[in-house]
Amino acid sequence: MDRKDKDYSKGVISNTLLLALLLFTYSNTYSQVGNAPGELSSASLPNCIEYAIQHNPDIRNAKINEDITEATIKSKLADWYPQVNFNYSLQHNFQLPTVNFNGNITHSGSRNVSGADFGFTQNIFNRDALLATRSSKEVRLSANQNTRLQKIDLAAAVSKAFYALILTGQQIKTIDEDILRISQSLKDAYYQYQAGVVDKTDYKRATISLNNAKAQRYAANESIHGQKAALKELMGYPASQDLQLVYDSAQLEKEIFLDTLQQVDYNSRVEILQLQTQRRLLEFNLKYNQWSYLPNVYAFGNYNLNFLDNKFTKLYAKAYPNSFAGLTLSIPIFQGGKRIQQIKQAKLQIDQANNEILSTQYAIQTQYETALAAYKGNLYNYYSLKENMLLANEVYNVIQLQYRSGIKAYLDVITAESDLRTAQINYYNALFLVLSSRIDVSKALGTLNY
Repeated sequence: MDRKDKDYSKGVISNTLLLALLLFTYSNTYSQVGNAPGELSSASLPNCIEYAIQHNPDIRNAKINEDITEATIKSKLADWYPQVNFNYSLQHNFQLPTVNFNGNITHSGSRNVSGADFGFTQNIFNRDALLATRSSKEVRLSANQNTRLQKIDLAAAVSKAFYALILTGQQIKTIDEDILRISQSLKDAYYQYQAGVVDKTDYKRATISLNNAKAQRYAANESIHGQKAALKELMGYPASQDLQLVYDSAQLEKEIFLDTLQQVDYNSRVEILQLQTQRRLLEFNLKYNQWSYLPNVYAFGNYNLNFLDNKFTKLYAKAYPNSFAGLTLSIPIFQGGKRIQQIKQAKLQIDQANNEILSTQYAIQTQYETALAAYKGNLYNYYSLKENMLLANEVYNVIQLQYRSGIKAYLDVITAESDLRTAQINYYNALFLVLSSRIDVSKALGTLNY
């Protein structure tokens, strides 16, 4: 093999290795990116909220809106930089202009005319650019506050959907336990019927109770699919991916507690902060209208290259340049009272903003007191139903023993089973209500921040 063949072989091997490396890198990167949106190894409530904030389409749009706002601000601020322009023209005159020069009619100009113009302008004072500079911080803050508010609403919605899904799962477990109890009672009733101790109505009643419990189990199991789909929608979670929630039942009961002596701090509510930002923007708008009495000042300069000749082939043989620079000052003197009315309108808009802040504070106070009242009522109901569940379980165990001993009728067993199942389901419903109302109180206080 000569040297050329060896070089060719080395090149083929190198290219093959490089291609393999690129394919491996692309495959590895693609698999990571492709799997990343669907992976949530530990679906605890904090992780679900964080995932939702990262993947929810509305939050993504809010962040995009922040980027759009930033780009808009920069485009406005660009007016402070020198504006440089270039213009080129080429003109052929089929008929030259006619002029009267000292009584003589003659033609003037050239058949071919061309020009190249370099010009620049520099703002020295311009109220539009000045407004963009002064208000840019508040405009950015307003866009950010809008994103924060959407995150808070999303976190509250995800939390409630998370709790609802968990408690429906707990209700299913309760019904499963009830089905086991009824199934055992059905066997006992049937054996006693076979032994001639009771008539056949006992095990038929047990069969009816078992069928009812299974129907409830099926309905709850179907509803949990819809609840999981709703949670995935809020999270921006792929519908094809499974979502197994991670939670601690004991921790859920600890999360119901809340300091009910807290007072509302209006400045911790994003809605108030948004209105305050809007008021500051309106104050800038007032200044903008007041600046309308000031002149617009800008500097300018031009450098022109002119080309003139009757023959097109010699048009660019010689250039006739000229250049100049200057300063423009534009003062609006009278506009029919327009500026006075615009200033008056801007002041009234600020008054409206102040009233809206006050109205929102009243609404927040009402929201807090309503949420706190609901929380206290749900908390009291939760403790009562928890006690009822413990009592119902104790009653069922006693009556079950009495029935097996022949002291109680089977109707008492069915009633005790129904009371126990109802008490357990009511307990989980009460737990969900107190957890949900706790979220509402935290949101009203402004302590729910993301």
